[in-house]
Amino acid sequence: MFKFLPGIIFVQIISACLVYIAINWSLEPQLIVSLIIFSIIIAILITFWFGSISNHIHHASHAKLQEKHAKEREKILLKAEREKAKISSKNSQKINQSTKNVIAKANFKVGLAVAATIGIGGIMMMSQLVTIGMMLFVASGSGLAGYLARSRQESLSNENNLFLKMIKHNKNKPLSKNNDKPELEDKG
Repeated sequence: MFKFLPGIIFVQIISACLVYIAINWSLEPQLIVSLIIFSIIIAILITFWFGSISNHIHHASHAKLQEKHAKEREKILLKAEREKAKISSKNSQKINQSTKNVIAKANFKVGLAVAATIGIGGIMMMSQLVTIGMMLFVASGSGLAGYLARSRQESLSNENNLFLKMIKHNKNKPLSKNNDKPELEDKG
């Protein structure tokens, strides 16, 4: 508000001068008209001056408010991103845990089936049905070998997917404010 003080003082000085001129000089109509016109011109100039000052104050406060809102918006976005990452991590852990449980149950069932087939093959060989027993041994061994190969392939595929996700996650890291380069993790 002190920005208006010089203008107010200027208006008071001009008003005092006009009153002094009007009192001390003769009361001619031309002088009175010229004083009125001069005071209207001064009033218009002062109005524009005060308008300019108030407009500047308004723009400055608006800029501060916009900056404050931008900072708050950035904080909200960062908080939402962190919460999203936490939720995603928790969901990923739940999915991995449930996948491990399902795989463990499936492995148990396959192991039980292979053991039962080998047991039946052993019984067949003991009961003089060597050919059928050998066929069951070969079939169960082949099935077990195929199951183990598929399990190994899935394990390697999951490791590759995890590695690709880590690479993608590092590419999406925000730039640091210090040097506009991606932040690198310390390997030391």
